[in-house]
Amino acid sequence: MAKKTTARKGTAKAAPSKSILGDGSLQFLERYLNNASPTGFESNGQRLWLDYISPWVDTHFTDPYGTAVGVINPDAGYKVVIEAHADEISWFVHYITADGFIYVRRNGGSDHMIAPSKRVNIHTDKGIVKAIFGWPAIHVRNGKNDPAPSQDNIFLDCGCASKKEVEALGIHVGCVATYEDEFMVLNKNTFVGRALDNRMGGFMIAEVARLIRQGKVKLPFGLYITNSVQEEVGLRGAEMIVERIRPDVAIVTDVTHDTQSPMMNKIQSGDIACGKGPVLSYGPAVHNNLLRKVVAAAEKEKIPFQRAAVSRATGTDTDAFAYGAAGVPSALISLPLRYMHTTVESVNRGDVENVIRLILATLRGLKANEDLRYIK
Repeated sequence: MAKKTTARKGTAKAAPSKSILGDGSLQFLERYLNNASPTGFESNGQRLWLDYISPWVDTHFTDPYGTAVGVINPDAGYKVVIEAHADEISWFVHYITADGFIYVRRNGGSDHMIAPSKRVNIHTDKGIVKAIFGWPAIHVRNGKNDPAPSQDNIFLDCGCASKKEVEALGIHVGCVATYEDEFMVLNKNTFVGRALDNRMGGFMIAEVARLIRQGKVKLPFGLYITNSVQEEVGLRGAEMIVERIRPDVAIVTDVTHDTQSPMMNKIQSGDIACGKGPVLSYGPAVHNNLLRKVVAAAEKEKIPFQRAAVSRATGTDTDAFAYGAAGVPSALISLPLRYMHTTVESVNRGDVENVIRLILATLRGLKANEDLRYIK
């Protein structure tokens, strides 16, 4: 997820309207988003992703914690990464009461405010156990008893009357619970679901690999399509994989806040709009020379884009790549998103396609062995 930003629009004209997404692409997107991939337990989602990307790459590998990497031109000495993160926020079972209620802890930045009345899947060794976040009825709440949801008072109810009954279902402290909400499309052009942050990124970089292979694009460098784990708890997967790959360049994609919906503050978070194109970030972690190449690619291909200022840190895996492996020139291409860290995260289909186009156009403009240092 991205930190607070300030932003303005780019000047490129609109890209061609012909869709680059096929039926197979959208079928994969729905499967991928509907599959649970909680932080620390991303393996099933990573297997889905690798199955999809395998025809478009020469080889692939994974690291011990589950980050998955597809590689094009693995023998090339100069290495370019395009990266997203695979994990979704969730809840840990933390405490089971004697009468069978379950209190939880966050796994990533889960929002306690949206929890009451939501349905969840608790993942156990015996399989999925259904549960709900309970909440007192409006009839019994009043001025003296009208609590706001907090991490201390939200709880799960799985229909059991005792701790023993809960444990008989296979539930124990440390089990992970994910919301069961699934993918849908609003008005033909808005993708909605949980965990679009940032499995939309994993989808988009996989589509870049597909377009490279199907378009017979010849790259003069090795391309490492990287789907990192554990971003939601501190960029941990990216911190690990940057040391393993030690790339020369990294282009990261994540989501950032659309600020057009009610209760958003443009002074705090910038002027970003779904439907107006990818967001290019400016900040210390973003390498200016690489960013200029991204802007040039957008202008050449007439891909609309927006600009954001990210101050001390981007809040994304860009930071891990920029400051890892002795410093990797890195850029961030973000997808505008509404309602971050809810179960109705929403993005514009045109933006999704334009992020894919912009990553591909940027890769086409890169050369092998480019020296991007500020001072030579």
